[in-house]
Amino acid sequence: MIERILFGGYTKKGGKGVYTAELNTTTSQVSVPLPYISSIDGPTYLAKSDKGILYVVTKKGEKGGISAFSLTGKQPELLNDSLSIGSSPAYVSVDNARDLVFSANYHTGYICVDRILPDGGLSRSDSVLQEGKGPRPEQEASHPHFADLTPDGRLVTVNLGTDTVTTYQINEDNKLSNPVTFHTDPGFGPRHIVFHPSLPVAYLVGELSSKVSVLQYSANEGSFSVKQTLSTIPSDWTVHNGAAAVRISNDGKFLYVSNRGHNSIISYQVDAGGNLTDNGFTSTFGDFPRDFAIDPTGNFLLAVNQNSDTGTLYLRDPSNGHLTPAQINIPVPEGVCVLFRREHTLD
Repeated sequence: MIERILFGGYTKKGGKGVYTAELNTTTSQVSVPLPYISSIDGPTYLAKSDKGILYVVTKKGEKGGISAFSLTGKQPELLNDSLSIGSSPAYVSVDNARDLVFSANYHTGYICVDRILPDGGLSRSDSVLQEGKGPRPEQEASHPHFADLTPDGRLVTVNLGTDTVTTYQINEDNKLSNPVTFHTDPGFGPRHIVFHPSLPVAYLVGELSSKVSVLQYSANEGSFSVKQTLSTIPSDWTVHNGAAAVRISNDGKFLYVSNRGHNSIISYQVDAGGNLTDNGFTSTFGDFPRDFAIDPTGNFLLAVNQNSDTGTLYLRDPSNGHLTPAQINIPVPEGVCVLFRREHTLD
């Protein structure tokens, strides 16, 4: 079976933008990634709608925002851009049920909501400025790093600069309201969050602290409380590390976090209540791993190393969560995002 992959990344050192490749699940190999969308600056995060529209973080001159590309033809087609003054966002996600796109702008402090137009393009419907700061030098201002849906349809945002996780209700006019804010320990530096597929539990990764917290989630209130916090790095690791992406297996039995500095992926076993137990480290065989993704079958995990311009493919054992390297040094220029194109799987 062939699974198609998109890679997003920087365009500072020769990266061409969005790349495409194929995973052959029979041979356990990824093809050489090829440029796919080259007319874009810094597409560091990607999200795709159920209608075959790709929403890409972009920078154009003095403005940053999201570009919408149709993937339904032979070649990607730019539909339009939703831009505002300032740097590009750090994250983009899609609400297929309400035809909305959310983005979090690390540099400006804004959470933005865009309405998806009939052709798949975007029109800005709301923006909320998150303000504040934290105790560490990296927390001199508000730095939203994530904006995506909760299982019950709220928007959840994660702010590295203010040590907060905030949920919003989404009104019928596509406006954000009724914020409920959870505060982490000072200096935790939250970056991304993922929800358990069946339990009222979420997993919050702290970039600055190199920790992951297990949070109890209340759908009635949109609130969180801490159940458990663990390190993402070995106790004897004393040099710089920044935890990055967090993913959970479809069956909810294993959680994974990437470490930039330790250059590893740590796995955790998830018990019946959602708590975690360390399940071992695996090298990413490269420098500064950012994003990674589990493929639709659950049998593979694909990570990208930004500084070494490489990707690593692992076989994932669904029974114990262990990762076994299957292919290293996949050439992914300045790669920071991995997206499997699920509806384009071919036999």
